Amino acid sequence: MFDERITIFTGHFGSGKTEVAVNYARQTARAGKKTAIVDLDIVNPFFRTADVRSGLEAEGIRVITPVYANTNVDVPSLPAEISTMFEDRSYSVIFDVGGDDLGARAVSRYRDQIVREDYIHYFVVNTRRPMTRTPEEIIRMILEIQDSAGLKVDKLVNNANMLGESTPELLAEASEILGVVSDRLSIPVGFISGMEEVLSSYEGDRGIERLYMKKNIRLPWELP
Repeated sequence: MFDERITIFTGHFGSGKTEVAVNYARQTARAGKKTAIVDLDIVNPFFRTADVRSGLEAEGIRVITPVYANTNVDVPSLPAEISTMFEDRSYSVIFDVGGDDLGARAVSRYRDQIVREDYIHYFVVNTRRPMTRTPEEIIRMILEIQDSAGLKVDKLVNNANMLGESTPELLAEASEILGVVSDRLSIPVGFISGMEEVLSSYEGDRGIERLYMKKNIRLPWELP
């Protein structure tokens, strides 16, 4: 992890993709890299990178969000600032891309720039969410997103969770499901992600990298 200059995260709605992207950005910065995170999630109105902008910027992470993120405007415009991330190659850039094929279209407009870069495309999977519970459902979603984004998925992320009810057993269950997906599509599992207290208790998949996370994104009713 953290080797490529451009890192793209896609995934179905509710996969925990934004939480993964934010934690990944924070750990990239802590590894001593000049880091930026781009919020390309124009689908999800709740879990947004923009919600934790101040915390990220306090850690020296540049945050780029749609012009109308967190407002009542239905279709946010994508800022020209995104293009500077392809011009200023001093940055390690994390793209948090919207769920499903509709959201993936946002990143497709930057495809030509991305493919000229050192990049990796992760697909985040939470097998406890509707439409990504079985290998067949996950494969269908991956193929739809690849087609819309114009970018092949390079690696899978096991992010199986049920929020406060998460357990190591969920990760083990998801590992078997993703193993089937991996075999059928020849896409390896890149890493396993989870909150520290859960992932530290997971004994399986010792040969796969891990992203130990802290909770950043909160729903409106969770805010003080």
